[in-house]
Amino acid sequence: MNAETPLVKATSIAPLSNVAAMMTLIQTLRQRPQISSGFGTFSGPSGYGKTYAARFAQNRTDCLYIEVRSFWTRKTFAQSILAELSIDKPRGTIADMMEQIAYQLGQDPDRVVLIDEADVLVDKNMIELARDIQEMTAAPVILIGEEKLTEKLKRFERIDNRILDRVLAQPSDSDDASVLAEIICPKLTVSDKLLTHIVERCKGRTRRIANTLHSVAASARRAGLSEICIDGFDGTIDTGEIPRRSVR
Repeated sequence: MNAETPLVKATSIAPLSNVAAMMTLIQTLRQRPQISSGFGTFSGPSGYGKTYAARFAQNRTDCLYIEVRSFWTRKTFAQSILAELSIDKPRGTIADMMEQIAYQLGQDPDRVVLIDEADVLVDKNMIELARDIQEMTAAPVILIGEEKLTEKLKRFERIDNRILDRVLAQPSDSDDASVLAEIICPKLTVSDKLLTHIVERCKGRTRRIANTLHSVAASARRAGLSEICIDGFDGTIDTGEIPRRSVR
């Protein structure tokens, strides 16, 4: 399961810019010529909505999704993929489990494998497992990670030269904030000026915008408002800054 709480319910239709970018990347890899490599990367700063985009894609296209943990070993990685493939109690060596993965994914080579927090695999010298999966199955594999993921992958030439497309997650804009507002506070009209202000203060970080919109909804409820602008908002904008005590 994902460590972070989803921005919205997975069933919600949210055409955020990074969701669209992820869906386009998936389509690119699925439609690639046979001779082309099947790797893609989707990277960007924390809070840009990469995990949400991956979760959205998982629900809409039946991708296989795993989020790598810092304490995982090669065995844990293989076990987690098999668990997502509905094999609850995988047995045998790592090699045995990788063969099982290859067999299962080989039955559906269009099924995309989304590996979130792929930086962990790189940092722990486990990224070759992802290459093995892609080469053994021909399934598209998307590595999702932080801003420096593609730079880190330069150390692994056999992975780096197999990347067909490198997509950078973008900061959310006012249009994205408007979509989030419709989902998070559907009965509230949030002014364009307030949305723009929130985006600027949150520096385009999708999760902080979402957190702030929850605050906006609470502020409107307290005041009994069905419409809210900057002057009517008395809540907190999630800028990530450390709060300071006022000096008297």
